Amino acid sequence: MRIKIHYQNELEQKLVGYQKLFRQISLVVFAHERMGGSYELSLSIVSEEKIREFNRTYRAIDEVTDVLSFAQLEGVNYTLPKDMPLPLGDILICYNQAKKQASAYGHSIRREMAFLFTHGLLHLLGYDHMNEKDEKKMFTLQERILNKLGIRKQERYV
Repeated sequence: MRIKIHYQNELEQKLVGYQKLFRQISLVVFAHERMGGSYELSLSIVSEEKIREFNRTYRAIDEVTDVLSFAQLEGVNYTLPKDMPLPLGDILICYNQAKKQASAYGHSIRREMAFLFTHGLLHLLGYDHMNEKDEKKMFTLQERILNKLGIRKQERYV
């Protein structure tokens, strides 16, 4: 199994170590889903203004949010050449919102960014939380994935 993550960081903060973390999360998620093959996705770290704009445009919610996902293959069934990775879609994470949430929840920004990336990736793979049953399933899986990597809620270092 191979994964290529295309990164775009619109902020000045140096997010050292996050690329490795996101790759590790991807590998655990794909192993859980028993996904073989080659995949790619795009991850953008964006400002509050940018994520609010996307939230307003695509969800009709004029508010800052923490993470948005745009699945590329939702409802699509097509075959790619063998040497081309399957494009999963795009994840946008608002770093400043993640910082605020980490502080509010009493854990590290690293833990919050890992949670948001995992959440976004699961959305790309078709998970959702539109009802109580699906929410429990998705959030339980998120915590299981993060725990497997040793990223726990009480993690407090930055």
